[in-house]
Amino acid sequence: MKVILLQDVKGTGKKGDLVNVSDGYARNFLLPRKLAKEADAQALNELKNAEQSRQYKIATETAEAQENAKRLEGQVVEVAAKAGQGGRLFGSVTSKEIAGVLKEKFGLTIDKRKIVLDSDIKAFGTYNCEIKLYTGISAHIKVMVKEAE
Repeated sequence: MKVILLQDVKGTGKKGDLVNVSDGYARNFLLPRKLAKEADAQALNELKNAEQSRQYKIATETAEAQENAKRLEGQVVEVAAKAGQGGRLFGSVTSKEIAGVLKEKFGLTIDKRKIVLDSDIKAFGTYNCEIKLYTGISAHIKVMVKEAE
């Protein structure tokens, strides 16, 4: 019997897969537990539409990420920080602060976990930073730390 899995089932398949299982396994285990539904014409059509929708969403997100990467690539972002004697910062400049400056300057909401710093920023200067916008799409920016006024 062909069924469409509604959830991941160990040893059978992942959610959304169209699998061929024995009639007893489907009727006695998968269907009563709402782990799968029978693959009739309507269910197959819904599965096809859901797959097309998912592909469209991935395509639009990828295009948007590439556009944002072009906007950000090579940009210099200035972050102001307070420092003590000798130019050492109180604390450090974090990816959260960089995300806030990017939102303010470019209007992009970027998760702080997507910002990769080469090293901790604990002094004034210019540092390289990578922003992961989407799977396989990233932008490199420079973070310039200057003294707060």
